[in-house]
Amino acid sequence: MREYKCLSKQTYSFNEYKIVPIRDEDRYDIMQWRNEQIYHLRQSKHLDKESQDRYFNTVIANLFEKESPDQILFSYLHGNECVGYGGLVHINWIDKNAEISFIMKTKLEKNEFDLHWINFLTMINLVAVTELNLIKSFTYAFDLRPKLYTVLDYCGYKLEARLKKHKYIGDSFVDILIHSKINE
Repeated sequence: MREYKCLSKQTYSFNEYKIVPIRDEDRYDIMQWRNEQIYHLRQSKHLDKESQDRYFNTVIANLFEKESPDQILFSYLHGNECVGYGGLVHINWIDKNAEISFIMKTKLEKNEFDLHWINFLTMINLVAVTELNLIKSFTYAFDLRPKLYTVLDYCGYKLEARLKKHKYIGDSFVDILIHSKINE
């Protein structure tokens, strides 16, 4: 397992799940989920194996050696099976805040959405607060998934901003919702 230089603890567990530094072996599953869920991601085109390999070999590989990487990504596991991935992205080390990013295996969204988001938020918050001393973590989401906002509220994230008609998707504009949690 690769280790992030900026973290003293690499693995976090909650219930039957854990997050570990993002594993190369999960890259094609991640690619598949991102392609299936492109509608709610800031991804403009479908990924292929070549682009995914290039991203893992350049961007991801370099994150582990940095004292202050701009993102820290994890494989989200049930046992040893990767069922999601995410982390802290757009990390602002000066202002001590970061965006939370997370997607799960597409087939789990219908019946286990809340379970996996709550598990992931619990663990990633430990990374943000205990390891990185971040003051604030936040999500940036297209207003397309109402289940998400219930989970965020349950986990202590509050709606901080609504950017009206901010993203053009399909044939209409949607709002962007930013939820945040202050870690004091």
